[in-house]
Amino acid sequence: MRVEYEIKSSDYFYRDDCGGEIQLWCGAHLHYHLELVYMIDGEVDAYVDSELYRIKKGDFLVIFPNKVHRFERVTEHHSYKLFIINPDICAELSKKFLDFTPENPVICGVDDRFLRIIEALSSLSPDEEYYKLNLQGLTTSLFCECIKRLNLIGGRADDSHAVRVVVDFCSKNFKRELSLALLENELHLSKYYISHIFSDKLGVSFNDYVNSLRISYACRKLISTDMSVTKIGEIAGFSTLRTFNRAFFKQMNTSPSEYRKNYLQSNSIASLPV
Repeated sequence: MRVEYEIKSSDYFYRDDCGGEIQLWCGAHLHYHLELVYMIDGEVDAYVDSELYRIKKGDFLVIFPNKVHRFERVTEHHSYKLFIINPDICAELSKKFLDFTPENPVICGVDDRFLRIIEALSSLSPDEEYYKLNLQGLTTSLFCECIKRLNLIGGRADDSHAVRVVVDFCSKNFKRELSLALLENELHLSKYYISHIFSDKLGVSFNDYVNSLRISYACRKLISTDMSVTKIGEIAGFSTLRTFNRAFFKQMNTSPSEYRKNYLQSNSIASLPV
């Protein structure tokens, strides 16, 4: 089975079934963000690390970062709320999602308190005053409710699923100088096997994958801080500004400076220094 690694361009994404027009279906993929689904009606089958979970009316599914997952339709008509959220929105809890995994990712039948948070988050508009503060507060509340209801198991590194182990290591260490030889030493897996994981399972080269993590991080810094482009490239893990610019253009089809400029113009915010 081919698995696609997805780079998310924003910290928060919400979608529902759009009046029944968009069904909850997707091929196998993984990403750094949490993926959460509240099933309003109908049923779908969710495969998380090859384990099958049937999501029914009233259930809430929590897919942790870097978990291979996909959805298949069960009932013709179903409605849902889908959230894709960067765990770093809540720094105090993000380590929970990165260092632990749920014994079962399904919360069966949410209560009124949980449902109120889901409804408030899904109705939040970017045009509202204090949108970012409300988003952080509501996602923090949602994360807390999830953690309270899930039986978390430690020791991700002991997981036999090589794809998840390798991806998890890279997502935590992309700011370092990474190489196949280093991963071979750290993970006790053959560098040739690791290379095979990227090319055959994820459909991307090791270097492009690591750069994609760095670029995703850099994008967040470009739009949320006044840090210089040079400094952002450095802390993201690039050895030189030239390397940063080249990798950024390859993935985003624009330069870091232009990316920041276009974002600021589209959001009517005063320009930040480069």
